[in-house]
Amino acid sequence: MKEFGENTPYRDEDLPPLEMYGGPWAALIPTLIFILVLVWLSVYERASISGFLVGGWLALAIGMLLAKNRRQFSDSVIRGLSDQTGVVVIAAFIFAGVFGALLSNSGLVDGLLWIGLELGVTGAAFVSLAFVLTCIFATGVGTSVGTYLAVLPILYPAGVALGADPTMLAVAILAGGSFGDNLAPISDSTISSAYTAQAEMGDVVRTRLPLTLVSAAGSLIVFSLFGGGGEITHTPDEASVGPLGLIMLTPFIVVVGLAMAKRHIITALIWGSIIGLIIGLITGLMSPAELFSLPEKRGGSTGIIEDGITGVYAPVVFVLFILAVAQLLKESGLMRLILSSLEKVAAKDVKGTELSIFGITLLFTVPLGANAPAILLVGPTIGRPLGIRKNLAPARIANLMDCAANTIFYVLPWHNAVIVWYSTLLIISDRHDIFAPSIGSAFLNPYAWILILVMLFSIFTGWNRKYATPVANT
Repeated sequence: MKEFGENTPYRDEDLPPLEMYGGPWAALIPTLIFILVLVWLSVYERASISGFLVGGWLALAIGMLLAKNRRQFSDSVIRGLSDQTGVVVIAAFIFAGVFGALLSNSGLVDGLLWIGLELGVTGAAFVSLAFVLTCIFATGVGTSVGTYLAVLPILYPAGVALGADPTMLAVAILAGGSFGDNLAPISDSTISSAYTAQAEMGDVVRTRLPLTLVSAAGSLIVFSLFGGGGEITHTPDEASVGPLGLIMLTPFIVVVGLAMAKRHIITALIWGSIIGLIIGLITGLMSPAELFSLPEKRGGSTGIIEDGITGVYAPVVFVLFILAVAQLLKESGLMRLILSSLEKVAAKDVKGTELSIFGITLLFTVPLGANAPAILLVGPTIGRPLGIRKNLAPARIANLMDCAANTIFYVLPWHNAVIVWYSTLLIISDRHDIFAPSIGSAFLNPYAWILILVMLFSIFTGWNRKYATPVANT
């Protein structure tokens, strides 16, 4: 893959270090301010990407006050904003937003539910099926948040009516969303991990698949054992759903196939969107007016395509703030100090290096309300530099970061995906007058815990480890 950005992983050697009042460690203060705002909003259950932008602005404002040379600080921020890795991530976000919006509004969820109703599954079997269907849908749309908003209103009341344990059913949908975020080539975490590690998207998906499938298989066993026990009250109206929406799996298969064939992710997303548009219009799953029409008043949405683009506005600006803050960390020389310490203490061999990358990424996701930002912070400053020094393949570096970012993130109640999942769950439960578990039930997410065990097994045994060159694998 083309090298994104010609600067070194820590700071450009041709530039003088960005000096801060208090020394290199003072460069960490803006990052801590950024994290503090995210944690504060998350703890009070007010987490949102748009709200997080305030933290980014405050971080840069404080960074300017700490910088000894304000002009050099400004140049550093601009270099961060113009980083080519970030540009690729932002572009991928935009096209992924359109593609996800098309699938979410195409009747795919109804098609997936139709499968379950046709098979006549109830209780634990429905919970297991709900997990599988959510995995498929989330992998297709590339967003766990969008998946919860689309899937919960259908699968949760239907599953409760068919005798599923309400808590395990809700957790199954939560776990399915985390699986999709972990694997989908169009998810923000996959895009962030692939491009910060400078890995081919096809290699990333191909090598990550065994890790995610083993974790999903373990989760499926849990749901099949503990998903039943509810009371069958009534059968959902099968006339309201049908198999037609399943045809929208075609553009999803196209995107995954092109990505694994090493086509650029943007090319894959555009082709997937075009095919999805054609299929949707021909089948009547979408109308031209839903795709684009004159709004009733100024400022109204013109349709699905606009909604897909505007839906990523805040994440795009958020990425820009992170790129700027990360650049300050690199050019201050702080990351060089951290890397040196890691190499001496925890990264003396390949296992130590992988544990460092995995563990640091996981720890970064704890205070943050979103997982892609943790990857964007760790990837270019710690993950890739450490991995390169031990000859790890870019895809392996990406997998270590992404799998770490999709574990604890889907367990802790102040993270945005968990908040959206639970908020939607409460709305649906109130609407249908059915039981809603507590937000603490997110801790029961088996996919998150099993994925940690799978990754530790991979790190200590070398299973699924890939090197950049065969020499180091001897």
